[in-house]
Amino acid sequence: MSMVAVCAILLMIILSGRFVRYLAEAAAGKLEASVLFALIGFRLPSYLELIIPLALFIGILLAHGRMYVDSEMSVLKACGMSEKTLLGYTLTTSLLVAVVVGVFSLHLGPMGARASAALIDEQRSRTEFETLKPAQFHRLSGGGVSYAEQVSDDKKRLQRVFLASPGDEERRVALMTAKTGETVVDKISGRRYLVLSDGYQYHGTPGQSNYEVVSFRSYAQYLPDSDYEAKQRDIIDGMTTLQLIEADTPQANSALQWRLSMPLLVMVVAMLAVPLSRTQPRSGRYNKMIPAILLYVIYLVACNAARGMLDEGRAPTPWLLWFVHAGFLNLALILLIWPSFTHAISGWFRPVAKQHSSNA
Repeated sequence: MSMVAVCAILLMIILSGRFVRYLAEAAAGKLEASVLFALIGFRLPSYLELIIPLALFIGILLAHGRMYVDSEMSVLKACGMSEKTLLGYTLTTSLLVAVVVGVFSLHLGPMGARASAALIDEQRSRTEFETLKPAQFHRLSGGGVSYAEQVSDDKKRLQRVFLASPGDEERRVALMTAKTGETVVDKISGRRYLVLSDGYQYHGTPGQSNYEVVSFRSYAQYLPDSDYEAKQRDIIDGMTTLQLIEADTPQANSALQWRLSMPLLVMVVAMLAVPLSRTQPRSGRYNKMIPAILLYVIYLVACNAARGMLDEGRAPTPWLLWFVHAGFLNLALILLIWPSFTHAISGWFRPVAKQHSSNA
């Protein structure tokens, strides 16, 4: 229950930040408002594969910490339950969580990333005039301004169009008005044009009367293709696991290691959480929460750094990511056996101290 609560809170925080970013792009005309929730839904598995391990980690700390504070753990140990048994119960539950995370990282996450990338490509490959909102001014990439009183549902036909381009070296500006406008594609070249009908074009310097007025029945303006290109990381994240296995590139290798290691990360953080949850009854259940979360952040940052080095081909070994997991796994084992080790050392020194005292 603690894991589910923490997962819900973290998911709301991340989704809120991502939704604000998408909302800003929709306000700028880069995305349609109707696709925002679809984008969030497609990216949900990728978020969950990172959120669930942290939620499990915090959930174990909260649950075991409460048992330590309420002296329930002391009662269990007095009844014969060892820490190995507690670790076994914890890892059994964590194994189920690791399977869920594996499904997200190996299948659902790439599928959602692929659908999200395709939707973003479709949105950003549109011309600027296909992103117009009716009765709103829209800033163009070249510095101009466009306006259309009415826009058709398919974004192809405009009514009462106004265009303004910035001034040239002589500070002459160009204004254009037209009754209608339509986006058409040339059948031979495949280029797209904005064809304006029944309008006027004005050239002149603001504040002076030496301007030119040209009326036209039809005017065609070339619409350049969008220069948007998908990021290499987004392309790799959208590839299936089988495609990553077949691909022989550093980026594909690092992405494959990342996906395969996510279930292992769940088991490692579960092993870390068991010794880190040890606390004294009077210390409080949240006494070790901040150091434990800090350790988890270091773990995740180290994994991301290792993947970045693998992507760039700067890693000393192609299995660098697994060495990071192995290092924190060894740390978990050390934390687990440390109380028994210190108890054995103190038990070894105690007879020696008694012998010295009796001789004295």
